Amino acid sequence: MKNKKALFIFTLAPVLLILITFLSILYGTKDISMVTVWNAIFHFDEANIDYQIIRTGRIPRAIAVLLVGAFLAVAGSIMQGITRNYLASPSLMGVNDGSAFVITLAIVYFPGLSNVQMILLSMVGSGMGAGLVFGFGSLIRNGLSPVRLAIIGTVIGTFLSSIATAIAMYHQVSQTISAWYNTKVQAVDMDMLLLGLPFGMIGLILALFSARAITITSLGEDVAIGLGQKTKAIKIISMLAVVCLTGTSVALVGKIAFVGLVIPHITRFIVGVDYRFIIPCSALIGAFFLSLCDLISRYINFPYETPIGVVTSIIGVPFFLYLILKRGGEKA
Repeated sequence: MKNKKALFIFTLAPVLLILITFLSILYGTKDISMVTVWNAIFHFDEANIDYQIIRTGRIPRAIAVLLVGAFLAVAGSIMQGITRNYLASPSLMGVNDGSAFVITLAIVYFPGLSNVQMILLSMVGSGMGAGLVFGFGSLIRNGLSPVRLAIIGTVIGTFLSSIATAIAMYHQVSQTISAWYNTKVQAVDMDMLLLGLPFGMIGLILALFSARAITITSLGEDVAIGLGQKTKAIKIISMLAVVCLTGTSVALVGKIAFVGLVIPHITRFIVGVDYRFIIPCSALIGAFFLSLCDLISRYINFPYETPIGVVTSIIGVPFFLYLILKRGGEKA
């Protein structure tokens, strides 16, 4: 491999991911010994409460956080590469909000839907949210510039969230809906996790398949066309990957902001501008980052848990402001 920094990440990341996953399973509100964790995995006894906590709570949570971190980081990488917008991310471009909005409607008006149907609707919402933001951006003069598109995304996202909240309050399901907007990593459904995994994997495969084309597209529309790139086809495939990745993430744990903004920038700084390296490295770094944030969230206000979105925002908001101050309105 020519990229030595990427090779270093591929070598180190599995060790770090195994370590952070082990810590996520071991530590929490209740202290559980390593022996108990081992027995819960290999000698499970339904009558043991600690074994139940490990099997039904901490293991699904640790796996879900790893997957969602990887999915959101890759989704953000794709969006930034395709749009050449350094502020593009699922949380800022209405993708997360669209998913949560459609899930809210589903819970209120179609409460008997299956987990697979919820995942599919979450993906539909992702596409709808992105379509609204980029649609409005294309109608406004210079609306597709990084800062203006981020403002449009924030406004539309807030609008969708407000409508969803109003509907939830009217139908008295606010507590149920709040989990989707404040994240629900502490209550990951194992069945939903198993059902969502194939959809997320499809998104990752599409992303890896498109990686070389995204690198060319990131050079600019004219350059890509001049090199024989079918830009429309690549954008469709790439956005389908984003929809799969983001829709699955929201269906699993609700909205989590800034992972898709911060991690792609860190990854590009380390491995360069080739998306054949950016996409897999973003997945690995994103998985570790969100798992670390999840671990930190358990101890900020111990023994009470702080929503993981608070931790990602503490990191993401200053980073967002830094990008605006540093880059202004220029393209990536």
